[in-house]
Amino acid sequence: MEFRGPSVAAAEEAKAVRYLTKNLADHEQGKRDLEHLMKDLGPAVESYPEWHPLLTAPRKHRGGQASSRSLFPSFPGMDHTKNFVRGFITCPYSDAAAYKIVEDANQIDGLQAYRLDTPLYHDNAHPVVVEAHQVILEADGTIRSRDVIRWFLETAAANAKGAEVAETWWNIRSELLGRPHGSRSSLCVNQHTGAHIREILEAMNNSGVFGPIKESSLEMLSEKKRQTISETLVRTAVKNWNKSDEQFEFELRDETCQAEVRDTFNDGDELSVRVSIGDDDLYASGFYIAKGDRVEVLYPKGKKALAEKFL
Repeated sequence: MEFRGPSVAAAEEAKAVRYLTKNLADHEQGKRDLEHLMKDLGPAVESYPEWHPLLTAPRKHRGGQASSRSLFPSFPGMDHTKNFVRGFITCPYSDAAAYKIVEDANQIDGLQAYRLDTPLYHDNAHPVVVEAHQVILEADGTIRSRDVIRWFLETAAANAKGAEVAETWWNIRSELLGRPHGSRSSLCVNQHTGAHIREILEAMNNSGVFGPIKESSLEMLSEKKRQTISETLVRTAVKNWNKSDEQFEFELRDETCQAEVRDTFNDGDELSVRVSIGDDDLYASGFYIAKGDRVEVLYPKGKKALAEKFL
């Protein structure tokens, strides 16, 4: 599905406004105060890209590497938090916790924190804003392209030091774009920048710097195709099941499939089915419902070329 930035941004903004103002005695004033803050903080987001300064600056300050799989900022005492492209608002009930967050954040290069005089989330909370002042927004509300590329390269180089496998674009889009996102853009990263990130990642993967390429996500295939792959494997497993052995093998399209079939409620009405090929080369699972000869499946994971054999 196409990622429609403006409509997604409006939906995220509405969720943030409701969350941070619904408990206030004067929630209309809270909305006005929050809307003023969002002009500086940018669009509301669910999570950050792994290279975002709000994530990397604290780790560098603490003496760690810039790389991490955590996509959320972390300071002791944070509570009732909403994230935005340039910073976040957190609303602890403790005055001491709010003071500590401001003190800790202001010791970190690239971050600036301050307390608000007006209430958010709850009239008894103590809201704090922490922003990455080096994050500059483009006209569309996303982060400036040259900064994104530089921060991505710094984080990718740090990741390479301890990497054992190379992750494909489809495996780690959320870590590279932040959530919510589309196929190559998000509220943090526009399509132009996202395309460059993907090109650089694929060049690094092909160089071998991270190790062998690990394929897992099959989101490059349509939902219909992924559904078909899982249904084919699950139905074939059920067809080859001898009704006694829970684990067995069967052959399909020149591939040896390992299957596990269990009678969910021991009454023959529903079967829980798992099918795998090789060492994580392809995996599918779901349920077979005898009444109506129906299957309910989860999307498969594995290698694209192998998965397409079962279309």
